[in-house]
Amino acid sequence: MIFSQQFLSETMSILQKIDTKSLEAMAYGLGALRQHGRLFILGVGGSAGHASHAVNDFRKICGIEAYAPTDNVSELTARVNDEGWDTSFSEWLKVSKLSAKDALLIFSVGGGNVTHNISMNLVKSIQHAKEVGSRIYGIVGKDGGYTAQSADACVIIPPMYAERCTPHTEGLCAVLWHLLVSHPALAARITKWETISCEI
Repeated sequence: MIFSQQFLSETMSILQKIDTKSLEAMAYGLGALRQHGRLFILGVGGSAGHASHAVNDFRKICGIEAYAPTDNVSELTARVNDEGWDTSFSEWLKVSKLSAKDALLIFSVGGGNVTHNISMNLVKSIQHAKEVGSRIYGIVGKDGGYTAQSADACVIIPPMYAERCTPHTEGLCAVLWHLLVSHPALAARITKWETISCEI
């Protein structure tokens, strides 16, 4: 089997193992935010890019007030420089007055790990969210990470192919958040190309 076939075959087998009950719980939980709360989307590395894209989708398609701390590079780098990486997101959330009306959505391969000191800015953000009573959601690739252990609803992208855990997790994260913003519980507007005849 050539690599392209192998990768796509792996992707299809992973998708078949996704827990749709967790997706449904997340969709309805996020849908409740539209009337009274805000959504803060957190990710590091490639997941930061996902967070920025998803903010656009949740705002424009779903009508949910959404933000990502990584969209303001000046504030992010000032916080990292002056206070450290670990608190760079949680301190941003404190200024935004994260509350019980709001929710976090975490995109991450591992979801944070205290023991191995990985993605501690996600860990500290989740800890702060728990302190103030915010809902916590996640799309991650490890069931043992901090996000999966702490979230109200978390979709695990099964790490079935250990040597390609990161590309599969990050690639399918995009598929799943697009599923969410298209979900009847969330979608408030029809996207542009769906309003135009397919004959064009």
